[in-house]
Amino acid sequence: MTPGLAGSPRIVVLTGAGISAESGVPTFRDAGGLWEGHRVEDVATPEAFELDPDTVQRFYDARRHAVASVAPNPAHTALAALERELGGDLLVVTQNIDDLHERAGSARVLHMHGELGRVRCVACEARSDAPGDLQPGPPCPSCGERMLRPDVVWFGEMPYGLDEIDVALARCEAFVAIGTSGAVHPAAGFVLTASAFGATTLELNLAESEITPFFAESRLGPASVLVPEWVGEVLGEAR
Repeated sequence: MTPGLAGSPRIVVLTGAGISAESGVPTFRDAGGLWEGHRVEDVATPEAFELDPDTVQRFYDARRHAVASVAPNPAHTALAALERELGGDLLVVTQNIDDLHERAGSARVLHMHGELGRVRCVACEARSDAPGDLQPGPPCPSCGERMLRPDVVWFGEMPYGLDEIDVALARCEAFVAIGTSGAVHPAAGFVLTASAFGATTLELNLAESEITPFFAESRLGPASVLVPEWVGEVLGEAR
């Protein structure tokens, strides 16, 4: 997402792994989300990349191929429809590194944990679209060094866009969390920030999360059902 695009949205939506799971994307915290017996911490930290870069690259290459084989679900398309109606009054902040929001038609998406389809050069810090599989070690398009890594936020690294997110949370009228575990910070604290500034808060989740008690309202069920219903309510009020 282009820096400065957050602006002053009326509604801020936070999406987590649950929304993508309904499209068939494995979640980090599911038992089935392990890759060849590796813990996520063994393939998603700067230390892991330094110790065994080939294993880390193969992990993300496999995830990139897996995401390419699935499609956005009704929750993604409903949020894209909401953006078409509200424009700058809606901001989607996602913890997910897939591109399902964009493929559904959303443009105002802030990927706080980076993007699977992007790479960052360890040598020159340039960011660009992934040229394909990274395990063979393709050269950086900016400096030529073969030191590309996935442009994703690993454990121990700072999420992207936190200043913009804080401003949006302070100015929004409504904050909605979809498919989040409430176990990962700083995203787990967004509901408290939005509430402190007077926003109404709503959780749409398959099951209660660790932060359910902090929301004014919580609705339980599949995102592919709950999100289109909620979007319909918002659009009905807007008209």
